[in-house]
Formats: sequence, C-alpha cells, structure tokens
Amino acid sequence: MSRISVRGFAVASATAVTTVGAVVGVASGNAQPSGDNLEATAADATLLADIPVGQQAQIQVSSLTQQADAQAAAADAAAKKSAEEAARIQAAKTAKAKKEAAEEQAEREAEEKAARASRDSVRDASSFSAKSSYSISEVQAIARQMVPSDQFQCFSNIVDHESSWNYQAQNASSGAYGLVQALPGSKMSSAGDDWQTNPATQIKWGLNYMNERYDSPCGAWSFWQANHWY
Repeated sequence: MSRISVRGFAVASATAVTTVGAVVGVASGNAQPSGDNLEATAADATLLADIPVGQQAQIQVSSLTQQADAQAAAADAAAKKSAEEAARIQAAKTAKAKKEAAEEQAEREAEEKAARASRDSVRDASSFSAKSSYSISEVQAIARQMVPSDQFQCFSNIVDHESSWNYQAQNASSGAYGLVQALPGSKMSSAGDDWQTNPATQIKWGLNYMNERYDSPCGAWSFWQANHWY
C-alpha cells in the first residue's frame, strides 16, 4: 500500500479509519480534512491495512450501513418537505376556490334580493286612476312604476320600436295595437276591458306576455334584436 507525506505525517492513500471508529476517505464519500485539520487527522488515523483482516469487512459494512442510513434519512426529509409543500399549495387552492364560490353565491343572493325588491315595489295597473288621455312622459312614468327596475330598459327598447310609446298606435295592415303592438289588440282584454284607452292595462298585458313567453322583458328584447319581432 502506498503512503504519501503530509507535513511529515504518513497518510494512507487508501481508506483510513479514525480513532473513533468512523471510516473516512474516498471510499466513504466524505470530504477529506483540509489544512491543519488534515495534519491532525493524519496523526490520529489508523490505516485500514493496520486493522486485523477479520475486522476490516465488519468496519466497511458498518460504514456503508451508516451511509445508507444517512441517505435514507435525507430522502425521508426531502419527501416530507415535498409533501408539506404540496399540501400547502393544495390548501391554498382549496381556500381560494371556497372564497370565490362564497363570493359568487353572495353576488347571486344580492342580485336575487334586488330583483325581489324591484318586483315587490311595482304597482298594479288598477292602482292608477284612468284619464281621458296620456302624454308620452305620463305613459313612461306609469311603466317605470309597473316594470321591475332591472327590466325597464329592455321593456322600453321594445316599446320604442313597436309604438314609440303611443298607447293608441295601430298597424293598419296587421291590426296590431297599443304600446306593445298586441296582435290582435283584443288579446289585451285579458288584462282589462279598457285595453284600448288605458296604457297601464296595455303595460300589464305586455309585461305578462314577455314574462310568460321569454321569461322577462330582457329575454324578449334579446329575441327582438335577433328577429325584429317578438
């Protein structure tokens, strides 16, 4: 076995066993001492060649076992850290999803509450006193009180196109009549006998028609935009 001299100390180039029983050197994979520590280590080292042959295998096996245990512990620690990080990320995703779901639910409930409040605040046609005639602004004011606020613009868009808010508008060729151009106009009698002269009765009938056929005035307006009739 060859020997090299480090500052006057004989150090084996092969694996050496320290005085506390740990195997050090290239075979163990441990970093070699440097500088002054190398000199001290070399002074205290016992050459593997100096150990009885019967004990060499036992020492080598013990060293490899220690290495394997250290590597297994390191692998377990890395796996544990990875699992903890994955769990943290999943927990954050779950919390975010729950928060978004709660916000969406709260938004839906707020919209439903507003819609209910809007519906509850509307007036029935019978609550308006009949007049001999109505201006456009008066007809629009009645509609605002009868149509839910979130549906009024859609209702207004349809009436704008159908009759320009003239409750006495009549289509000479088809016979359609009134604000919403019911065809025939006599259909509106289901809302009141005064369907020809009372815009509130016409609004009531038109609103019911849009709700029953298209779920809402906005549903009716969407259909109107695609077909130019409803």
